[in-house]
Amino acid sequence: MMQPTDVATTIDAAGWSGANGDVWAQEWQRTDRSFADLSVHLNRAVREAMASGPIAVADVGCGAGGTALAAASANPQAQVTGIDISPALIAVAQARAGATPNIRFVAAAVEAAIGAAGPFDLIMSRHGVMFFDDPLDAFTHLRTATRPGGRLVFSCFRAAADNGWARETMAAVGEALPASDGYAPGPFAFADETFVRGLLAGAGWVEVNARPVDFAYRAGAGDDPVADAVGFFGRIGPAARALKVAAPAERAAILERVRALCAARMRDGHVDFPAAAWIWSARNPH
Repeated sequence: MMQPTDVATTIDAAGWSGANGDVWAQEWQRTDRSFADLSVHLNRAVREAMASGPIAVADVGCGAGGTALAAASANPQAQVTGIDISPALIAVAQARAGATPNIRFVAAAVEAAIGAAGPFDLIMSRHGVMFFDDPLDAFTHLRTATRPGGRLVFSCFRAAADNGWARETMAAVGEALPASDGYAPGPFAFADETFVRGLLAGAGWVEVNARPVDFAYRAGAGDDPVADAVGFFGRIGPAARALKVAAPAERAAILERVRALCAARMRDGHVDFPAAAWIWSARNPH
């Protein structure tokens, strides 16, 4: 196992520092919208974990910066550092932050930035911690970058079977659901509550708590919500993966199945799918 100061891993660097990160940067408004209902709960949990006064906060896998910006607004005396491996996402986050004085963003792998920027009073993440090659080593490293008594708050998906946006789009494109137990880096890596609880305890965190949150995953809105949702799913998620490898003759059929799926989910001018997440919290005792 790597030493905690190495955490070599983190995310698929070749993908997220390049093409994957570029797509998420281009789609940041729609991805933020898809998580907006969850972010209400996560941002509340972050506020509850934040001490008042001058503190240091890290947002791991900060993406386009929405969670970091919410934290910076909640405590103007906090210094918030958002870290993401994608330069394109960091550029979006910096543009959104503008002249906000108590926030900065760093384009780097977590292991290259978290120790140098810490120690932190709070480490948080919105769905940014499920991609570590060695999660035990990674969460140990995150804890060593946290001050004694400091907090950890993050969200992650529950099982794919509990997430209608994934379950239904996977079925539409003929993709099998991922296993809900064990660990493999990816969106559903932390679906298993028992695994994550043991992981955090093994990394030295205490007062480990998991809260399930059900939320509406908004895929489409605007003048043509169905077309908007199809466009979104064509860029990110199971349908995007299927389209990438499909023969040209198969693409139209895949898009039609996704369109029918989104049309069936159309309600009140929006295309929403059921989604399920965990919000985890823990404390560094040392």
